[in-house]
Amino acid sequence: MEKLTLVGDRQWVPLVTGGEVRRLDLDYAATAPCAAQVRDAVDEILPWYGSVHRGDGFPSAVCTELQEACRESVRAFAGARPDDTVIFTRNTTDSLNLLAHALPADCEVFGFATEHHANLLPWERRAVHRLPVPEGPAHALALLDAALASAAPGGGGGSRLVTVAGASNVTGEVWPVAELARVARRYGARIAVDAAQLAAHRPLDMSGWDVDYVAFSGHKLYAPYGAGALVGRPDWLDAAAPYLAGGGATRHVDLQTVDWAPSPQRHEAGSPNFLGNYALATACELLHASLRSGLVEEEERLTALLERELAGIPGLRVHRMWDERHPRVGTVTFTVRGHEPGLLSAALSAEHGIAVRTGRFCAHPLVKHLLGDGQDGGNAVRVSIGAGITEQDISDFTWALAGLVERGPAWSYRAEGARFVPDPDPRPMPELSHGARVRLRAAERRERSVRTPVGAACGG
Repeated sequence: MEKLTLVGDRQWVPLVTGGEVRRLDLDYAATAPCAAQVRDAVDEILPWYGSVHRGDGFPSAVCTELQEACRESVRAFAGARPDDTVIFTRNTTDSLNLLAHALPADCEVFGFATEHHANLLPWERRAVHRLPVPEGPAHALALLDAALASAAPGGGGGSRLVTVAGASNVTGEVWPVAELARVARRYGARIAVDAAQLAAHRPLDMSGWDVDYVAFSGHKLYAPYGAGALVGRPDWLDAAAPYLAGGGATRHVDLQTVDWAPSPQRHEAGSPNFLGNYALATACELLHASLRSGLVEEEERLTALLERELAGIPGLRVHRMWDERHPRVGTVTFTVRGHEPGLLSAALSAEHGIAVRTGRFCAHPLVKHLLGDGQDGGNAVRVSIGAGITEQDISDFTWALAGLVERGPAWSYRAEGARFVPDPDPRPMPELSHGARVRLRAAERRERSVRTPVGAACGG
């Protein structure tokens, strides 16, 4: 197995208190670092970069052939069936909006209140049956069974789609996807899985689970080049109007009629993000091997260690939906009694070089359910791990957090909406190209003049 190595791993970052420290990234659930192998693959293909399906030059032929080969890498990674289509998108949100656009007119949607907004909001234009937060996996199955039975007595009615996350982006808990698919099948329903948080941590198996659609994002798979994928049955996608109208999605056009191509091209109008797709496929190939060769077990061991060490911090509560023994990916969300989550997150970064996430994680209904009204401003702290994280990293994080809980920050901070920022912030920006420096300064000026509304920032 080729071990994943990361770009910028252990890069030095400045601290507000002076000096530098090697940074520690514990925010994989929002964006995973770029894999060095993915970067190298993109660098290798750049000299051959050309238009896909739109040119006669040799680079165009190379990129066109590789674009289609990328679909096969993504298909294998998803465990898809031979006749499933692979549509390249920008990310999971884009994929699920595409699927929502393609649903038959009579389609009813069934989903839980636990979902990330990417799998909560696209369906609102449809008849949606929103199920409450289940008390456990068995309760989830019972809730879905009852909802489908009530909506379609005897298995009749129109088309139906069940949507569910493969793993929660808030608690990391893994959902019983195959079991939910069996319930859906009893009522003739299809099932779509938001695998954004699952795909980097567990092997996907569309065929074995008997699910119809899977969506995931490259930037959570160590491939931050702006690509994602929707994989699944082609019939609804072929019958729907194109997601975008334009070149590449057609077979023939005249001024009176348009003959649209079948999927995947039907929903990929415009010049494709070939480099992003190539990066995504490369990451899929890397992870396809790694997830079956020890990466899952290593993350489970480190997640258990993280929870044990967090348990020793006074006032800290880990939030979960279900029993603590239930399987989870490497994501842990917590609050600490008497401590503002945003301030803890800001101080971990500014004083220790440790990146975590704070907020409601684009899953506001679930976070409200877990925290209750008013607690900690409705926000929490999330720690998420992946490839490259070690036992020492876990210990360094929990040591820094325990010190902040015991003694408070060593620097002053001011609130800017839902965020806290060092006041002042003496950390110099990195030495980048002239254009990048200008853009960084412009971003700084904008940030000083605009205050982010509370809870506006989501993140993964």
